[in-house]
Amino acid sequence: MGSIKSLVVRGSVLFLIGVFFALVLNLLQVQRQVTVFPPEVLASLFSSAWWIPPSCGTAAAIIGLLYPCLDKKLGEELHYKREWSSVMRCVAVFVGINHASAKIDFANNIQLSVSLAAMSIGLWWLFDRSRSGFGLGVGIAVLATFVTQLLVYNDVYRYTEPDFLFVRSWLPCVFFSGGVTMGNIGRQLATYDAETTSETRVKRD
Repeated sequence: MGSIKSLVVRGSVLFLIGVFFALVLNLLQVQRQVTVFPPEVLASLFSSAWWIPPSCGTAAAIIGLLYPCLDKKLGEELHYKREWSSVMRCVAVFVGINHASAKIDFANNIQLSVSLAAMSIGLWWLFDRSRSGFGLGVGIAVLATFVTQLLVYNDVYRYTEPDFLFVRSWLPCVFFSGGVTMGNIGRQLATYDAETTSETRVKRD
């Protein structure tokens, strides 16, 4: 019962974090006109379509819960420090990658995509370094990009300068770094739960 309650609490926290990221980062993309929504689908809150925050929140909860579970299954030793300060630095780098994709002008899309790919791999190397983290990040990037392409193809929204099958070529880099970031947050929350469980057992003994 305790483990289920812990999962619900962690999932709820991750959901709220995902909603917050969606509102802030999507606002940045819309303001810079990187993405364009039809007027009828825009909500008044942060100029975002209503379905984006709950969708991103749900994805964040799934990713954040999946990372520590996979680590436990694989028995993989992690190379990052289990501290909130490290997680916050990871979040800052992720926001920086999103900021770069929307606001920094590059000579061409290839240069932008290569730069963001290097930054995303750097984020993984600095704050993760696990094979499971890299594999999940790549899987998330592929799946999320495919879903985005379907949405754009069906005119749910569009990119102003698509250069890779209806979307921007740097989009997988953003999804990859987002997956690694939410995975680190999920791992840190799971670490806190593990420490709480250990303390409870010691008190009982």
